[in-house]
Amino acid sequence: MRIEDEIKQVKFENEFHKLMINLLFSGKWISDLINNHHKQYGLTSQQYNVLRILRGQHPKSATVNLISTRMIDRMSNVSRLIDKLESKGYAERISCKNDRRQVDINITKQGLDLLKKIDGQQSEIDQKLNNLSEEEAATFNKLLDKLRG
Repeated sequence: MRIEDEIKQVKFENEFHKLMINLLFSGKWISDLINNHHKQYGLTSQQYNVLRILRGQHPKSATVNLISTRMIDRMSNVSRLIDKLESKGYAERISCKNDRRQVDINITKQGLDLLKKIDGQQSEIDQKLNNLSEEEAATFNKLLDKLRG
């Protein structure tokens, strides 16, 4: 659906303004879609992001700093997110043997199993984006990368 119809706005200042509004609206739409999907697993999108980062590091550990630099939402409080994941049994903190001030974070088997379950249902989210062909999605990715320049 056209952005004009979605937000009931007939005119924009220019195409760049329309693009900005369209990106904000579409980003929120996708964010809501993902949040609703993860809610059934008791996760926020930020917690899911941390779990995916930890899985990518697995079997090696990750530091809070490493997780922070890889987050999609860089404003997230990573320590608090790890607290939540640890209380749910999806992550664990381990004191570093070489530097007692450093804490390593690992994903647990329970966390890996949860991600595997979520991955199995990823097609539900993918179907929401099927208005684009794979080629269009690749072009869109290149344009977004170019926009952030």
